[in-house]
Amino acid sequence: MDLMEKLEILTDAAKYDVACTSSGVDRAGQKGVLGNAVKAGICHSFAADGRCISLLKVLMSNDCAFDCAYCVNRRTADCRRATFTPEELCRLTMEFYRRNYIEGLFLSSAVVGSPDATCERMLAVLKRLREECRFGGYVHVKAIPGASRELIWQLGLYADRMSVNIELPSQQSLKLLAPQKSKEKILSPMGLIRDGIAENSKALSTYRHAPRFVPAGQSTQMIVGATPESDRQILRLTEGLYQKYGLKRVFFSAYMPVVGDRNLPALGTPPPLLREHRLYQADWLLRFYGFSAREILDEEAPNFDPLLDPKCNWAVRHMELFPVEVNRAPYEMLLRVPGIGVKSAKRIRAARRYAQLDLDALKKLGVVLKRARFFLTCQGKSLSPLPTDDPQVVAGVLREGSAFHRTQLEGDAGPLLKGPEQLSLFAPTKEDRLQCLTGQI
Repeated sequence: MDLMEKLEILTDAAKYDVACTSSGVDRAGQKGVLGNAVKAGICHSFAADGRCISLLKVLMSNDCAFDCAYCVNRRTADCRRATFTPEELCRLTMEFYRRNYIEGLFLSSAVVGSPDATCERMLAVLKRLREECRFGGYVHVKAIPGASRELIWQLGLYADRMSVNIELPSQQSLKLLAPQKSKEKILSPMGLIRDGIAENSKALSTYRHAPRFVPAGQSTQMIVGATPESDRQILRLTEGLYQKYGLKRVFFSAYMPVVGDRNLPALGTPPPLLREHRLYQADWLLRFYGFSAREILDEEAPNFDPLLDPKCNWAVRHMELFPVEVNRAPYEMLLRVPGIGVKSAKRIRAARRYAQLDLDALKKLGVVLKRARFFLTCQGKSLSPLPTDDPQVVAGVLREGSAFHRTQLEGDAGPLLKGPEQLSLFAPTKEDRLQCLTGQI
């Protein structure tokens, strides 16, 4: 098998890994070293489907010893197998970088033989890139659950970011679909990376030229829709991972049925893309807006409303807190107003030190008034008074005050919404609405 065939197989096998974003690390170019790294990414290429990419995202091998039911590369899957040698992968990375195709390398792998053997192969790639090829670009590497602490530590000394995929939201699901993995094997390397980052920060504060350990932090990925856990369970796990392991990001991947298994959704079932979208919105609320998981979803409503984004849904359920006076409300409360983002809240806090804000001022500051006007007052005057605090009525008023109105699907599907109507502040597509109607979301 030639190098191009391997590249086609192993880049295609890596496409289901979504934990691939901007680098999150700055490193200036150095004399004698090829490449640098910047937070926003510097080089971009376009995949055949139009996606803009800046990293060579590839597997070291897809010849897996594990038999995870959801994985396209599992041991019993009928697919072409390939494995890069460290020399081949280093050559590809360097040539792609010289041609300005990529900014760096995103390296993962199936479990070849054993977790330790796989990590040794990946470590050989990183060592060769950094020491022999003098590559100073960005490197994101996936740690293999079950690998030894020494190998995880060595990988962290050569990588900018590391990630350990938690894959499924519960131990029960792991036992059912990935019996060779366990919560302990996944969380143990997460804890090692967390502790290593903390120790390294102390060392760097004392010794300026100390080796850097995973300077861009760690992340993880979770599959959504393959198992029956509720959105509340997933969100609570996400919050716990941020708090306990200091993750930079938790990525959500809507499960796409690509292999047949009696414990998984049937082949041809649409992936829950709207659910994935809601989880990312809620994740944003956890990280930047001061929300907790128990505020966003509770036992009475354990799943997201497909027609109302999480922030607006929270506001509708807590109308006793609104409206708030934009000239006096605390910054933390401004963040909870639908239509006001982090940048707008900071602009409001800065501008009101010098003048009383009115409607025109809010427009100039970037506030989305078609949402926010129902939840704000300016100088004691309500922008759009609500007739009642009843959540259903408020949702109806919001619907009338927005650009989105009741949607009906033609044909056999009939009207999407029956009974009390709700508003989607993020307009769902016709496909999303049809999936919602047929119970697929």
